[in-house]
Amino acid sequence: MTSFAVVGAGWRAEMFWRLAAGLPDVECLGAVVRSPRDLPIPTFTSLDEIHPDFVVTAVPWDVNPAVITDCVSRGLPVLAETPPAPDADGLRELWKTAGDTGLVQVAEQYLMVPAHAARLSAVRDGVIGEPTQVQVSSTHMYHAISMMRGFLGAGRGPVSVRASRTTAPLVDPLTRDGWTDDPEPKPATTTIATIDFGDGLSGLYDFTDNQWHNQLRFRRIVVRGTHGELRDDEVVRLTEPRTIIRTPLVRRQTGYDLDLDGFDTDTISLGDRVLFRNPYVGRRLNDEEIAISTLLERMASWVRGEGPAPYPLAEGAHDHLVALAVEEAADTDRTVEVPSPPWA
Repeated sequence: MTSFAVVGAGWRAEMFWRLAAGLPDVECLGAVVRSPRDLPIPTFTSLDEIHPDFVVTAVPWDVNPAVITDCVSRGLPVLAETPPAPDADGLRELWKTAGDTGLVQVAEQYLMVPAHAARLSAVRDGVIGEPTQVQVSSTHMYHAISMMRGFLGAGRGPVSVRASRTTAPLVDPLTRDGWTDDPEPKPATTTIATIDFGDGLSGLYDFTDNQWHNQLRFRRIVVRGTHGELRDDEVVRLTEPRTIIRTPLVRRQTGYDLDLDGFDTDTISLGDRVLFRNPYVGRRLNDEEIAISTLLERMASWVRGEGPAPYPLAEGAHDHLVALAVEEAADTDRTVEVPSPPWA
């Protein structure tokens, strides 16, 4: 059994300890909090009081670097919530103190979400040839950059960013807190950026305020390749001369109609090829919960020396550095060049 402690007590911290309770080889020993509170797990005021195999940090942006550094000074592996530091200077300073230790991973789970994991499997199998461009309109900043780099197989080299913002009225019926019951449009800002990763690889970033929750905006992903294109849940590709095929990605979901197995994701397939198979069938997890559970198990496996690093600090730091460039380019209406960082 591999144990961890979570630093923090917010909604994201709660996901980690709740999901760990259903995993066979991962155990949450408790939460480290600044002040006493009633939680469904043991609470501690310091890491001095607990001895986990690794630590999950789920704290505000500006607090994260200090917590990570404290863990590293104790020789504890860390799974740090995104972003690992709030700004470019903070990222570089964190790398100086923690980068060479190899103890820090970043909790970037988007490519472990079943739909994205299936799409990534198809792309890596060469279904659309060599990927050249990724368009993401669903999530913001470092998450979107992680998806782009993951699908493209892009490294951590120099990046060029151009961006702009527009504001238009939009009804916002849902937030993280639930239905707003407000039918009146409010100003919503959309940021659009083009990101040149070099070597013919590029990304298109398109995000509107609260797009995670606002169901009046589609989530969209496009991956363009040399021999075809993936658009959301459909692939178009050249399979042989004069033969263009369109194939859907199909999710097998149990619990519908006369299926009495209960609501669950089973597989996601492309034709006769299974791209994703749910490792947690029977637990009735949603996609985000499947991704977080996968991340926790991969972290535990890495800590035990039985698997690869789930998402090293160098990757997460680079995602956020490029995301910060998107914000700067949109704010200043100019191209922002991101040189190779110290962790390239």
